Amino acid sequence: MSVAKPLPHDAAPLHVSGAARYVDDIPVPANCVHLAFGMAQIAAGRITALDLDPVRAAPGVIAVLQAGDLQRAADCSPSAHDEPLLSGHTINYLGQPVFLVIAESHLQARKAARLAQITYKERDAILTIDDALGADSRFEKGPIVWEKGDAGEAIDGAPHVVEGKMELGGQEHFYLEGQAALALPQEGGDMVVHSSTQHPTEIQHKVAEALGLPMHSVRVETRRMGGGFGGKESQGNALAISCALAAELTGCPAKMRYDRDDDMMITGKRHDFRIEYRAGFDDEGRLSGVEFVHLVRCGWAQDLSLPVADRAMLHSDNAYLLPHARIESHRLKTNTQSATAFRGFGGPQGMVGIERVMDHIAHALHLDPLDVRRRNFYGTGDGGAQSAPQSPAKSPAPRGVPDSTVDVTSRGAVGEVPPGPAVPAPRGAQTTPYGMAVEDFILHDMVEELARSSQYQARRAAVREWNAANPILKKGIAMTPVKFGISFTLTHLNQAGALVHVYQDGSIHMNHGGTEMGQGLFLKVAQVAADRFGVSVDKVRITATDTGKVPNTSATAASSGSDLNGMAVKAACDTIRDRMAQVLASRHQTDASAVRFEGGEVFVGAESYSFADVAKLAYESRVSLSATGFYRTPKLAWDRLKGDGRPFFYFAYGAAVTEVVIDTLTGENRILRTDILHDCGASLNPAIDRGQIEGGYVQGAGWLTTEELVWDSAGRLRTHAPSTYKIPACSDRPKVFNVALWDGHNKEDTIYRSKAVGEPPFMLGISALMALSDAVSACGERYPALDAPATAERVLAAVTRVQE
Repeated sequence: MSVAKPLPHDAAPLHVSGAARYVDDIPVPANCVHLAFGMAQIAAGRITALDLDPVRAAPGVIAVLQAGDLQRAADCSPSAHDEPLLSGHTINYLGQPVFLVIAESHLQARKAARLAQITYKERDAILTIDDALGADSRFEKGPIVWEKGDAGEAIDGAPHVVEGKMELGGQEHFYLEGQAALALPQEGGDMVVHSSTQHPTEIQHKVAEALGLPMHSVRVETRRMGGGFGGKESQGNALAISCALAAELTGCPAKMRYDRDDDMMITGKRHDFRIEYRAGFDDEGRLSGVEFVHLVRCGWAQDLSLPVADRAMLHSDNAYLLPHARIESHRLKTNTQSATAFRGFGGPQGMVGIERVMDHIAHALHLDPLDVRRRNFYGTGDGGAQSAPQSPAKSPAPRGVPDSTVDVTSRGAVGEVPPGPAVPAPRGAQTTPYGMAVEDFILHDMVEELARSSQYQARRAAVREWNAANPILKKGIAMTPVKFGISFTLTHLNQAGALVHVYQDGSIHMNHGGTEMGQGLFLKVAQVAADRFGVSVDKVRITATDTGKVPNTSATAASSGSDLNGMAVKAACDTIRDRMAQVLASRHQTDASAVRFEGGEVFVGAESYSFADVAKLAYESRVSLSATGFYRTPKLAWDRLKGDGRPFFYFAYGAAVTEVVIDTLTGENRILRTDILHDCGASLNPAIDRGQIEGGYVQGAGWLTTEELVWDSAGRLRTHAPSTYKIPACSDRPKVFNVALWDGHNKEDTIYRSKAVGEPPFMLGISALMALSDAVSACGERYPALDAPATAERVLAAVTRVQE
């Protein structure tokens, strides 16, 4: 078999040698024009005067376009048609594109863009969550509320209650290859666009709309990206549209790429959250009810904020059975960059909320946080076949979380009113808060195995001993689980197509709708194709994603690339293989089921042929050796307004143990060791999956520890370059880093029973934040209430708080 083998990335030699071709590496004709945006320098207001004559007079400038110069609406939004390419008179954030410079070189375009003389009439900008709440600035009329049972009654009747709030910062994607596009005008007004995008079909649609063309007149090609992480799901639209408009205007090829500073000033980030919570529990830490309020800063345009905020709600349970739950989500509109998709798509934010609750409960009861987590896990799935009845969405009660960061209340103590009667759990309680039965839960066994292999209990005891003996350096350790739902929550996106050719010499050409951004998707799908034909992977040619070959593709996102495109390629390959088998069966007067494809040969009875010979026989028999394949994910049904249904085909699981040390005098901290056990189902490629897990963990830990986005009071992003924005470096990775794959297979019928591995490992990084909280807890009696990112400054502030 070609699948399940740890084969190296197909483009690895090209990556390390520098020969891999990205959009900026594509040779362009001598008459290619280059583009740059002129950007707004205020966060909110109107342009009262715009003098572009100095821009037009600058060396090398060919043309300058502003909103009024465009013949048609040029909208960049993936959702609500609320993102014009150029601002017009109204400014919505600092960094918004106001005009477009077309010049003979990239440098000339950038220099000219700075010469505009713009006069503004500023208005008060809505920059923060509190600003937006005060102005009632939001994208939906009111909050979205999903409920299971009666959380308020369950909490009020519980022996103990914790409540508090935490701030969760955003995150810059920091893909190594920046945003880039190249448009090549064709005869008859057609356009070919090369784009660094996770969603070629959306680029095709947006370019066609801006040019006033049908989609068949625009072809988009993406060979690879140098990283995406969700930041190239919608953010590439502006560059592709600009290039197409410039190519149409000048008749010349047009190219655009952002410099890193421009990229960070213009493009959206991960959504930052404020999470308020209240939870009731018993003496053993078992939850009876929990309430969450998510305050989501979405930026100036809707982009993908609604589904991102939805997925945060969907993952507010993580791995825990919540007998009674109420989740309230506010999608707030601000004068900042429009927040967008980022690895995990809201899931990490929702997951951090419940992990904070578990950590807080354990601290209140003086219990090992891992024991509290395990006591609240879902069961094994034996009794979870029925969905719990869902209360209808209703107007929320006032947000009653106090201003103090945390509060803990115990009921039933001497001299206090005893708790009321327990609120019974809803029927079908082995369900998520959105009514989906959890039938494949494997974390009991996974956590037990990881605790054993990582020596969790012995190391926790050693941490306690260390902390007792060391007044300055304090250590912390935490194990956190991951249960992540796999599928697009917009159901119609769960589809994929493929095109496969077998040539008469036995070579195979494969194309599908997924995009390669370094995650190894092309190799995994090639392994599937090779396995269906019984040949080695080197017989399969993987070609660039192309809307002219496979139409109507979904974004390569939601961790669904291998699931969807692998199944589509399998369907196409099986169609061709069965035709070839029928040719041999007819020749040997036997049934096609007797024909086997294996080891580069095709067997029928006692005879064997090379795969190439059978391909030639089929060709000479006038049998088609080309086929399309299509796949749609089964079993999905989801009503987002009610918060009810089955939005996911299955769950991927994982767990991580992280050990850290902090300096209580400075807040400086280090990750000392990380142990991970992750569920990839029956892995298509263990080497590729291991790399995804390692990278996902480091990126997740970076989000929660070092990557801080800072806007000033004027709305200017101050951390807009590598010099001011701290992504994890090699020295930040754990010195001891153990990663193992869980030996299992997917219960659902996925491609070779594998599981998605793009996003789920990101949330393993939550263990780093919880370990830091554990270390700070060693400094005093109060709960640390550590916000994220837990920078050295925040760690030091938390140490000071707990010592008061």
